[in-house]
Amino acid sequence: MHPKIAEVIEYDVCTACGACSAVCPVKAVSVNTKAEIRDPDDLTLYVKGAAPEVCEKCYACGRVCPVVHGYLKDEFENVQNFFAAKSAIPGQDGGVTSAILKSLLEKNEIDCVVGIVRDENWQTELILMTKPEDVDKTTGTKYTYDSVVSALREPFEQYERIAVVGVPCQIHGSRLIMDNINDKIVLLVGLFCMESFYHDVMTEKIIPEKLGLEVSDVMKLDFAKGKFWAYTKDGETHNVPIPEIAPLAREPCHACCDYTAIHADISVGSVGAPDGWNSVLIRTETGQKYFDLVEGLETMEDPKPGMSLIKKLADMKHSNNTEHYLEACEKFTFDDAGIY
Repeated sequence: MHPKIAEVIEYDVCTACGACSAVCPVKAVSVNTKAEIRDPDDLTLYVKGAAPEVCEKCYACGRVCPVVHGYLKDEFENVQNFFAAKSAIPGQDGGVTSAILKSLLEKNEIDCVVGIVRDENWQTELILMTKPEDVDKTTGTKYTYDSVVSALREPFEQYERIAVVGVPCQIHGSRLIMDNINDKIVLLVGLFCMESFYHDVMTEKIIPEKLGLEVSDVMKLDFAKGKFWAYTKDGETHNVPIPEIAPLAREPCHACCDYTAIHADISVGSVGAPDGWNSVLIRTETGQKYFDLVEGLETMEDPKPGMSLIKKLADMKHSNNTEHYLEACEKFTFDDAGIY
């Protein structure tokens, strides 16, 4: 028998969420931007990938893998409350995610959260936020991918109340860790996501070739109204139709069937809310409890265009990706992997 994660990697549907890397007791699995099978006898190659030959058969990796776990048909079945919100904190739209993290850190409700910072060349880096002011470094959506959950391995040893903010696959993996491995994660904040891109694709193809811009001139990136937008330092806006860049998304994104992060406690996005606001989906009692502690937020009930647009985009993602996911599943040997 072998760990199911090896096939997830082999068939290129590994989301690189990093959950397997965070929980593997022998560090046989590690994740970078693209996972590959690695030679277990050459420790210098343990930068990324899976080494089934050194697996201890605990199957922790398979129990926390969102691809192995699969997707729910109705990703809105657990939504308890829907509204729009915004804060005074500068952010991608309404700054709601930043407001949540800052308030909870200020009130000592959480000990830490993993975040992503970027430089002017849109190179990103994972950081551990333990103070409210750390949150200011991570505002804005990057649209490139980092294995957020893999960075939890050390925090699991140091902290008791960890929050995770991430896109659907990262939240899915984190929920599976909570349910199967480790109870130190106390809050999951999910971000709407249609697809993401590797760093080199964004900085070497999309920005310079599709948008015709210098990477260092770009201040903000955004998906809106069927286009991918770039906002530059001179105050100008530039855009390209989404269909022109969608094929450049990471291959695993084409098999993902979760748009709003169904496994989150709170989901946040810009779609469905007016400009300058965030849509907020409260999915669990835990999410409501923590959201009620957040200060400095203005809320709006029944925002427009509302849930109908969110569901439209979710249906579009499911329609585009379900076939790809099912094709991958046909190749898996689940009965031979210790996963039931």
